[in-house]
Amino acid sequence: MHVNINKLKKMGEFMIKDVITFGEAMGMLIAEETGDLSEVKTFSKNMAGAETNVAIGLARLGLKVGWVGRLGNDTFGRYIIETLKKEQVDVSNVPLIQTHSTGFLLKSKTLKGDPDVEYFRKFSAGSTLSVEDYNTDYFASSKHMHVTGIPAALSASAREFSVYVMDEMKKQGKTISFDPNLRPSLWKSENEMVEVINSLAFKADFVFPGISEGKILTGYDKASDIADYYLNKGVKLVVIKVGKEGAYYKTKEEEGFVPGFKVEKVVDTVGAGDGFAVGVTSALLEGLTIKEAVRRGNAIGALAVMSPGDKDGLPSRDGLNKFLEEASMN
Repeated sequence: MHVNINKLKKMGEFMIKDVITFGEAMGMLIAEETGDLSEVKTFSKNMAGAETNVAIGLARLGLKVGWVGRLGNDTFGRYIIETLKKEQVDVSNVPLIQTHSTGFLLKSKTLKGDPDVEYFRKFSAGSTLSVEDYNTDYFASSKHMHVTGIPAALSASAREFSVYVMDEMKKQGKTISFDPNLRPSLWKSENEMVEVINSLAFKADFVFPGISEGKILTGYDKASDIADYYLNKGVKLVVIKVGKEGAYYKTKEEEGFVPGFKVEKVVDTVGAGDGFAVGVTSALLEGLTIKEAVRRGNAIGALAVMSPGDKDGLPSRDGLNKFLEEASMN
């Protein structure tokens, strides 16, 4: 009997994917010299977006990944599409719209630590994401979905999309990872942010808050108490990032702490959390133990802070293996 392999690999008209994510991608102009952004004369063009960082990171490790969002039919929008295609991220479900522009940001050059960032994203194309963008077959073609709290902060329609798509994927038995990615400046109030972000987190299988985010979201100080808050709501695994020290994890059956890696020089902290999500999620999907998954998360997070762009430090599979072999634990 002759079997058409290509037909087996498709769901509806879409190729089977390991992971789908969605959100806002933006153009990014990175200062080439230090100093106040208003005085910088030269910038280099790049792209930004927590979810696209994760998509690119997973694709570089060899996973099949799709990203969903809206972009303006403009220079930044077309640039983002081409960049994602080059990174082997599927963008077949991304419209370029005429009515809104692609958001962008300016990022300062720092010699150490956190850069200054100025956003131009109000009424952006990305914020117009809505339930109408949900393609049943496209999302059904993926085994796993990664979600952040950013789309829910952008607009009522993007928030509705986040809720809807998480409910749909859960109904289909897909696994979901969630990174709160708190952006207080995008919310009307802290109370609203906490309520909405937690309502999304409760729908996920894996939740990855930073320790300071966990304190804001739960009111607890200890990592184990923060984890219990989500485990008691049905989340299966909580991994809490504790900066350069490493990360704590807990399920109903086990808990542990995995120390971080030594970083020679912190160039730019933006994207470290996205790198961490790439490491943990990819390892869990590959069937590694939770401890191994968190170790990989710590490794990619460390690689991310040693590079200037949000996604520049995200490694290939070979690069990751090399780092793990050579790196010494903190």
